[in-house]
Amino acid sequence: MPSEPQPSRRTHVGVVGGGQLARMMGEVAHDVGVHLTVLATSPEDAAVATCDAFVVGESRDAAALARLADAVDVVTFDHELVELAQIVELERRVAVRPSAAALAFAVDKAHQRRHLEAAGIAVPRYVIVGDDDDAAIAAFLAGLDGPPVVKAARGGYDGRGVVFPFDAASTTEAIEAIAGTAVLEERLDLRGELSQVLVRSVTGEVALYPLVTTLQREGMCVETVYPAPEQYANDAAALAMRIAELSGVVGILAVELFVTDAGLLVNEVALRPHNTGHWTIEGAATSQFANHLRAVSGQSLGSTAPLADAAVMVNVVGASEPGSIAAASAVAGAHVHDYGKSWRPKRKLGHVTVVGPDAGAAHVTAWESARAYGTGTREA
Repeated sequence: MPSEPQPSRRTHVGVVGGGQLARMMGEVAHDVGVHLTVLATSPEDAAVATCDAFVVGESRDAAALARLADAVDVVTFDHELVELAQIVELERRVAVRPSAAALAFAVDKAHQRRHLEAAGIAVPRYVIVGDDDDAAIAAFLAGLDGPPVVKAARGGYDGRGVVFPFDAASTTEAIEAIAGTAVLEERLDLRGELSQVLVRSVTGEVALYPLVTTLQREGMCVETVYPAPEQYANDAAALAMRIAELSGVVGILAVELFVTDAGLLVNEVALRPHNTGHWTIEGAATSQFANHLRAVSGQSLGSTAPLADAAVMVNVVGASEPGSIAAASAVAGAHVHDYGKSWRPKRKLGHVTVVGPDAGAAHVTAWESARAYGTGTREA
């Protein structure tokens, strides 16, 4: 098990969060000249097994953040569950990438929606409300053809903080349950969903990964497929580039997109390695994890070129009973990634990626392996 941080001639990167994203950063850190320390909630966190060192503490604990900052050259993140005011203070002690100003686009959905809309970037119709904004809520609902979507402005993740009410009364209940600022949005008739991942360096250099299609179930990504339909590639790339410039992100930026009859709309953004980019570990010349660490440590970016004609990634979310990692790994062509977590129903336990010449064949193999692993998600 790693010890407390020790001096290193490598660039010393600290990660706020000890989850699976930090774990996968740890797997490639030495390959890109990085010494990795994570701020973990406990020594049992997933990333502790792959990092060089760890600091124990919560991501919203100012003293723990200060201990991490004092041990590293630069701080980055594996989730958005932070207090922006604390990150602003952290920037006084150490380089923070992405910055607090950039991170606000992912931490605060109200901030994100307002700034994207002001920049002319298409988003769903929305209104920012609190639980006492009855008139604004009623006026917005009156302008919709159906029920809305309610999102907590802060703290949502993997479907948490997102509610799909069915009428005005349940909408009000959902907003009251959030007990804070909420984003009330129109519920769209979707033709599909896409994700555009890019990486941006400290000098503003940008490299785009290939566009992928995604399948969502209960607010969580179930499957990612490369390649996406070529007809959307240029628009998706342009949107992501504009958001990268607007936010000033350094590191990975993932832009989740809705495909509608009216064109592409921005659903969410993340300023960290993202679930929809996991396929790049086997499917691209430089994985999103390696490129994120290269970017935040001040290095030039690696190639994002695909290594195969097709790739399919399937998330493994705990079913009612545990499966077998050994059986999943025995499926020919499947690359199984275990996050080192104990099994629990509906818990994200790992993912499976298959690359090859044909997306249809890769889909079959990936789901065969994921089912053997014990996923509780439904196949597309």
